[in-house]
Amino acid sequence: MSIDLRPSQALGLWHAATLEHLRIIGPDLTIRQMAILLHIYLAPPPHTVRGLAARLGVTKPVITRALDTMGAMSLVKRVRDDRDKRNVIIKRTVEGALFVEKLGDIIIAEGRKLPDRDGARA
Repeated sequence: MSIDLRPSQALGLWHAATLEHLRIIGPDLTIRQMAILLHIYLAPPPHTVRGLAARLGVTKPVITRALDTMGAMSLVKRVRDDRDKRNVIIKRTVEGALFVEKLGDIIIAEGRKLPDRDGARA
């Protein structure tokens, strides 16, 4: 499926979804935290602090701070890798899965409100 949006429409969708997210879901994450969370839930595991840092082009402490915040919200949890105690594996949680699913539902709902090419609502 392809979605053909003008930049203003794409930004409007992002804006509407963000506002609705804050209204319905509550906890607001930084863009970096949201990128990390979505990577954890959308890309196949395992996920490590080292791997996330490399993927986002930031240091491990940056990832650790983001995971601290998301862990306090029960969106992810960290466990030591049994095979290599130096590695920290980031695990998904039920709360995190519900958070991401609800975010997806919000984006779908807001996307349906966008006018189509003829100006009608989708």
